[in-house]
Amino acid sequence: MTIATINPATGETIETFTALSEAEIDPKLELAQQAFEQYRRVPMSQKSEWMNAAAKILERDKEKFGKLMTLEMGKTVKSAIAEVEKCALVCRYYADRAAEFLAEVSVGTDASQSFVRYQPLGIVLAVMPWNFPFWQVFRFAAPALMAGNVGLLKHASNVPQCALAIEEIVKEAGFPTGVFQTLLVGSQQVAAIIADPRVKAATLTGSEPAGASLAAAAGKQIKKTVLELGGSDPFIVMPSADIEAAASTAVAARMLCNGQSCIAAKRFIVAEAIAERFEKLLVEKFAALKVGDPMLPDTDVGPLATPSMLEDIDRQVQECVKVGAKVLIGGQPPAERAGNFYLPTIVSEIPVDAAIAQEEFFGPVALLFRVADLDAAIQLANATPFGLGASIWTQDETEGNRAIAEIEAGSVFINGMVKSDPRLPFGGIKHSGYGRELSIQGIHEFVNVKTVWIK
Repeated sequence: MTIATINPATGETIETFTALSEAEIDPKLELAQQAFEQYRRVPMSQKSEWMNAAAKILERDKEKFGKLMTLEMGKTVKSAIAEVEKCALVCRYYADRAAEFLAEVSVGTDASQSFVRYQPLGIVLAVMPWNFPFWQVFRFAAPALMAGNVGLLKHASNVPQCALAIEEIVKEAGFPTGVFQTLLVGSQQVAAIIADPRVKAATLTGSEPAGASLAAAAGKQIKKTVLELGGSDPFIVMPSADIEAAASTAVAARMLCNGQSCIAAKRFIVAEAIAERFEKLLVEKFAALKVGDPMLPDTDVGPLATPSMLEDIDRQVQECVKVGAKVLIGGQPPAERAGNFYLPTIVSEIPVDAAIAQEEFFGPVALLFRVADLDAAIQLANATPFGLGASIWTQDETEGNRAIAEIEAGSVFINGMVKSDPRLPFGGIKHSGYGRELSIQGIHEFVNVKTVWIK
């Protein structure tokens, strides 16, 4: 894939970039290693000051950064600005709490003194996706840098300007040269970077194939990885639920990032007793969404990121129709509009045993299923190779407790939309990946948990 800014709303190529050669990558790795040797000794108070400065820059220039995101990958500008604000939040969270999270832990043993100390690993490679081009990076960078690691960013090839902007933010905040660098490289160059002995670990947010490839390359070198991959999150609605609130949230949960989010609700599993009412509300709300220029403040749904993504989502909808499913609304690109747009779509009556029902739909398409009861709902929720997030809408405490206990996912939300929060660990199970980001668990992923025993 060419490293380039291509406006997904128009198809216009704005700027292209040349990938770094092997000879150009090596000095950057050496700079990162030299930076780490000094940076690991920087006091926590100083790192906190720099991280808070990064938060201020993000807030100061949030509209500029938001418009840059929208230009490169097409999310609505209002959601892009909110994303920048969330990045500032995660910076402040770790600036305030990293010292507590990494404090030595005393343990009583037969020694005169024994404790656990958390120490940085070194260079961590972050392979990041285009759909949340600022948030995904900062939720890695904030804990990693506060822990004393240094970062190398290999961003998605369609958001190079976002990648370069993030590097400049870190520099302007005061972090030493080499502590965080953007590498404009293609995916085929990742394995060689992982193999370099100076790189100690890697994290990836992206597709299942990309995660498997990174894990295999890192595994050959016996290096730690954290993977946050795809999802096909269930959104269960039971008869006791507030149906209006569930339907309103369902729209927001499905249309997050124009439907291109791993944690977006994708499979709507609705109890038969209230299915007609929920379906009617959902269709009405989908019909009211405004599809258009993502730079306009009143736009609800912008374009998909690339032409291939548009082709993929349309293919999936047509495959649903071929196996007997019914399109309730949408089901095609808008005829009058250029760019990578797809109409908000609801597909029902999909055979649960159809191969297409196992795929992740990465676009503004909701899959609607009807079930008899909670047992069937949980069974269908778990009938997927993915296990990222899940939500259930119910006023019955017993039903909520069963969902928490039995749904196979990294998170379960009761009467709310699945979302990431710096205060809570985030990640998946099964083919959705492993390891955790955010909270105390996230900062502990890339540290040496060192045992110290003193006679």
